[in-house]
Amino acid sequence: MKAYSAKIMFKYTIPRVLISLFPSCTWKVKTWDKVIYLTFDDGPHPQITPWVIQQLNDFQAKATFFCVGDNVRKYPNVYQQILEAKQGVGNHTMHHVKGWQLSDNQYLNEVNKASSLIQSKLFRPPYGRIKLSQLKKLRGDYKIIMWSKLSRDYDANLNIAESIAAMKKINSGDIVVFHDSEKAFPQLKQLLPALLAHYSKLGFKMEVLT
Repeated sequence: MKAYSAKIMFKYTIPRVLISLFPSCTWKVKTWDKVIYLTFDDGPHPQITPWVIQQLNDFQAKATFFCVGDNVRKYPNVYQQILEAKQGVGNHTMHHVKGWQLSDNQYLNEVNKASSLIQSKLFRPPYGRIKLSQLKKLRGDYKIIMWSKLSRDYDANLNIAESIAAMKKINSGDIVVFHDSEKAFPQLKQLLPALLAHYSKLGFKMEVLT
């Protein structure tokens, strides 16, 4: 049973060896306070992002939305809703590209294009895939935000009960990844309310990354 539980947790928790390979990135916030950091990737989306904002508002929770520049271009009013709700935002490239597949100049161009629409010094590489050379060129201008807990809401075959159980083992300072995207929404609409209720009841604050 212990081996099985460890295997499950590994699915949702970033291994320490990976963190050690990219120590300049922020994987978790150092704090003794009861605070966790919810993040949402790939939006904004005209229906899903407002739903997420309402869920957060219902629990007086804050989060950080790592936005795709092209989606901000297409849905500027939804992006404005994020800002008006006093939620945080970050850069997630212009077209949700994988750093491993692009030259450094191509990747930096993607980030710069998005930065013209997204006013933030926070950056999260899509898929977490970024070359060390790209990372070195970005970290002077951006705080590179990774994550310590992964909800796996993008998985259409996700075991919801298993994900919720894993997410209930979040600790102070953990950075948790969700997605305000169509692919993730069937899972997200079950996961997010349950976890907001759970951590609010435990007295945790959910705050914006800075």
